[in-house]
Parts: sequence; C-alpha cells; structure tokens
Amino acid sequence: MSEAVKTNEWIPSLGSGVRPLMVTIPHSGEAIPPEAPWLSGLPETLLMFDVDRYVDQLYRPALERLELPWVTTKWHRYACDLNRLATDVDEQSVAGSANKKGSFPRGLLWSMTTTGEKLMPAAIDQVTYEKLLERCFHPFHQAVHFVADRVVPLAVRHEARPLYHLDLHSMPSLGTREHRDPGESRADLVISNQDGKSSSAEFFELVLEAGRSEGFRVSANWPYKGGRITETYGRPRDGWQTIQIELNRKLYMNEESKRPLPQVFEETQTRVGRVLEYIATRL
Repeated sequence: MSEAVKTNEWIPSLGSGVRPLMVTIPHSGEAIPPEAPWLSGLPETLLMFDVDRYVDQLYRPALERLELPWVTTKWHRYACDLNRLATDVDEQSVAGSANKKGSFPRGLLWSMTTTGEKLMPAAIDQVTYEKLLERCFHPFHQAVHFVADRVVPLAVRHEARPLYHLDLHSMPSLGTREHRDPGESRADLVISNQDGKSSSAEFFELVLEAGRSEGFRVSANWPYKGGRITETYGRPRDGWQTIQIELNRKLYMNEESKRPLPQVFEETQTRVGRVLEYIATRL
C-alpha cells in the first residue's frame, strides 16, 4: 500500500467496520495540483461550476456519527476526474492520445465545462499526464480498494455477502446543453445504478425509499445512470454493489455564486444524514 493511501488525505475515516457499507465522494476537492497550472487564476464561479462543492461537508457529520468508512480527495476534478477511467483522454487533453479530439472533453482531464467554456489552452504532454495519475488518480482508487477490503474482505465477499457502496455527488438544478436533459428541472435526488447493472434491485429500492422517507423528490437513473465508479466497482455477482446519488445543488447553495445558503444548508445536511442512517441501519 502506498504512503498516500495511509494518509487522511485519502481516508478521512476508516469507521468502525460494523456495517458492510462504504462511501466515496470523488468530486468535492478544490485544490489544484502543480501539474495543472492552467486552472490557477480562473474566477471562482468558473472553477467551481462543475465541482460537487460542499458535498463532503454535507455528509460528514452523519458519516462520523454512523462510523461509516469513506474516501474523498482534495484534488479538483477539472485536473483529474476520479469518476473517469485513466484512459478517458483525447488529443485535446493529452498529446499523442489515440483518442480523437472531442472524444473526452470532460474526461479524466476537463478541456471544457458542461456549459462549453474552454479550460485547457493546450494538450499536456505524456509525462505530465503520468504525474497527475500518480499524484491524484491511483492513490484514490488504491484507497477505495483498501477500505473495501476492511469493510468486507475480498476473501469472504460474494453475492450473498456483498459490500454496499454509495458514491455521492451533487448536480445543477437544470440540465445544461451538454447533459441528457438540457433545460429540464431536476429532482432533489437522482439515484442511479447503471440501469440495474451495478446493484441489486433490493439495495436500489432501499436507497430510493431512504430518499423518499425524507421527502425528497427522487428520480431513478435519469438523467444520470452512474459514472465510471459505479460502472467499474458495481459488480453484484462479485459481491460489490454500488449506487450513485446526485443531490440537487439548489437545496444547499447559490448556484451562481457557488456559496452555501445558510438558511437551508444545515437543514439539507440533517436530511441527507437521515437518508444515510436509513440505509445504514437497514442493511
């Protein structure tokens, strides 16, 4: 295990190990790695546009109270998106890539935002790409496996004794032109399992019930079906069930300033905490 995996940068809490449930929060980081200088100096509203800002703060009290293990990161998703594959790059982001320009505009490296603003002035070289993987990508996913093995060891993990995994995100209240639902108003929670591929129907229904129990308007697998994390880790037959939860940002932040709304932030924090508790105590 690398030194990075052992630090609190990647594992804020290993939890008690009492419940077979773990959490990942891959998109709340705001730090810009030195290998991504093109992001330095961008205005806050642009830099934070696609970040799941404050999601880690919203869930942290409940994660600590329930003693659930979780993995997060301090690194900005525009520089290294942990909900992508390492190979999700193209000629516009990494020089010499086998993938044509435009294949992954919002892949591992974001060359443009979800509203079309350009982020990368030029493709980075192969050496810089490898450094980003080494600093940001590989340690996070090593930590995910490390925590998973503590929660339900691989040797005893199977379909009848699975590891349950929630991948937590936030989303804009309206779909942009780059989304599947341009201009559409969204539910409070979008809960996804790759159309049934990344979790059992029973676990999926439990998470849906948890959201509804707190009065959230819930959508299943629309407009998000899950990302690379659900796609990669969610393998129910192998004893790993993964569900993605997207929280509507209008419930806790001003979407223009990207700052929290004090009058509703704590209320939403309490509500999502109870959603986690509902799930954790019924597994």
